[in-house]
Amino acid sequence: MNELSQIRQGALAPANTADMAEAMIAGSGLRIEIDRRRGRGAAINSSGRFEPVSRQLEDDGWNSLEDLPVFKTEVQIEKPRSIISRNDSPDIPFDRSVNPYRGCEHGCIYCFARPTHAYMGLSPGLDFEAKLFAKPDAAKLLERELARPGYKARPIAIGTNTDPYQPIEKEWRIMRQILEVLKAADHPVMIVTKSAMVMRDIDILAPMAEKGLAKVGLSVTTLDRKLARLMEPRASTPAKRLEAIKALSEAGIPATVMMAPVVPALNDHEIERVLDAGKTAGATSASYVLLRLPIEVSPLFRDWLLRNYPDRYRHVMSLVRSMRGGKDYDAEFGKRMKGAGPYAWQIGRRFELAAKRLELNVARRPLNCDLFVPPLGTGVQLSLL
Repeated sequence: MNELSQIRQGALAPANTADMAEAMIAGSGLRIEIDRRRGRGAAINSSGRFEPVSRQLEDDGWNSLEDLPVFKTEVQIEKPRSIISRNDSPDIPFDRSVNPYRGCEHGCIYCFARPTHAYMGLSPGLDFEAKLFAKPDAAKLLERELARPGYKARPIAIGTNTDPYQPIEKEWRIMRQILEVLKAADHPVMIVTKSAMVMRDIDILAPMAEKGLAKVGLSVTTLDRKLARLMEPRASTPAKRLEAIKALSEAGIPATVMMAPVVPALNDHEIERVLDAGKTAGATSASYVLLRLPIEVSPLFRDWLLRNYPDRYRHVMSLVRSMRGGKDYDAEFGKRMKGAGPYAWQIGRRFELAAKRLELNVARRPLNCDLFVPPLGTGVQLSLL
């Protein structure tokens, strides 16, 4: 009898209140039926935390839930007033970013951007993966903001919140339009993605990289196809991501292999293998981020863990909490990315030794900010005199 069955049948007491909450979710009917959410990461679609009421589905005895539609991807148009988001966080290497989309169809269960969907009155669960927002005016807005008097070029990060190369980019092509604006202005850009679709834009990125204006990080969380499919259901397979690293490297575009996130007792044993594979594919640098479980992400991840790896549930969460001061998450700057404590230290040293052995991170060249020329295209207000 596995741990999940024991908890459900009352033969095994949950370790703490968090575990008890997960055990209650497992048998409460909060989970959406699998036929309605096939191919998605989350199984819960709880109301956003800012909503005045909380709703959940209940069968009225007439099998009414069987008639509900499946979660299909829906895209709404968002028209923001500005497109460059700024931050002053001391533990990330950029101060500005652009997000072509809100929500992400990749469905990565651990995605720390999930809570942002609550600001739209939607659930960080299945809504985050299925109810997406596209910003078709992003390129025009970017061009206008780059042309503002006094704008100083610094690297723009794209993909740090939701993936710019998620499946809907095939149709909307917003990311490509953004890159065209950046290329025309000789503006530096750093991209993070889990999608091999980035290879589509090598024709733009290669000339930029030749000028020191572009670099790309491919997140390779695991080399295990089964784990990747469960944890990141609609992202590119690990092999395709390594193929993208190879293609980018051969085109002269600096590529980073990123192991993000490292999940203790689930994929942490792969640190050396992932870096080996990335180096072989042509990556020149590497990085990692420890699993982050802010706000609504924690119950979503714990439910996922109970569904897919019930025998590891207690061990994984025990290790997570040992690195987060006894909590599921610690948002303190300097600790949120790497954690603290003996196990976090061990992960950090293993990563450093593997990177040193493979000669990764030997020479990191900053992106060139000196070539920037403000755009003078459509949507830009020309000076009167």
